[in-house]
Amino acid sequence: MNYRPRRAPRHVTLELRGLNHHLVRWGPREARPAVFLHGWADTGATFQFLVDAFEGEHAIVALDWRGFGDSAWLGTPYWFPDYLADLDALLDALVPDAPATLLGHSMGGNIAGLYAGIRPERVRAVVNLEGIGLPRTEPDGAPARYRRWLDQLKTLPAFGRYRSRADFAAMLMKKNPRLSAARAAFVAESWTRELADGSFTVSADPAHRLIYPVPYRRDESEACWRRCIVPVLMVLGGLSDFRDKLGSEGSDEYLHSIYPNLTLAVLARAGHMMHHEEPEALAALVEPWLSQTS
Repeated sequence: MNYRPRRAPRHVTLELRGLNHHLVRWGPREARPAVFLHGWADTGATFQFLVDAFEGEHAIVALDWRGFGDSAWLGTPYWFPDYLADLDALLDALVPDAPATLLGHSMGGNIAGLYAGIRPERVRAVVNLEGIGLPRTEPDGAPARYRRWLDQLKTLPAFGRYRSRADFAAMLMKKNPRLSAARAAFVAESWTRELADGSFTVSADPAHRLIYPVPYRRDESEACWRRCIVPVLMVLGGLSDFRDKLGSEGSDEYLHSIYPNLTLAVLARAGHMMHHEEPEALAALVEPWLSQTS
């Protein structure tokens, strides 16, 4: 059974900082949109389940980050701060005259939180779906990390190949049994592209498989988050292990200490991919935050 969208998406292309970015839009054309930011290897299109679960109509735009989905691919290593600059350019283009509401999942949630701390005047509120950063790294690990990156540059890592999108969907359901067959098929359509030999692979630049050479510096991220003075709704998956990996720094108390205006919520039956697994429950939490801007 195929997934049938309740609300029809509109696909457009917008040039940001010299690169074409694929955008998916829903809701009233004339209204100021909320901006949805996907996670690593995801695409903007798979917010469809969440959009369909909202009771009301909301103006929403979701982009494919550079190197993902149908946005331009560089074929070279990606520099994380470029995502902040791309978001800055997107808001200048689509929401130039008022603060915007940002919703981000995982990597997108991290970017939304960072941006809201860097430019709080450009953000009205943030909905953060498990964008809680990475565990701290030790400086002593830098030499080995740089060495691994140099080695990878000589033979670019590749994404796997699948005989069909149905095989890819089956893999998704095996990895995540909470994903329904209809939604898995929709995600497989959004996440893959066909190769010349008829096989399918992930619709993301293989350069994303390179290890990021610069060790993650959590203190710098937290310095930005602490300057995020706008309201933040952080939603965590009760079945996700993302916060567990942070140890004490994933506790409610610690998360409140790094976001000054934080509301925490947990979806007990959802894992990390909550917008795929429990869109109805997630929509009930998120929609009040959107209704203030639409």
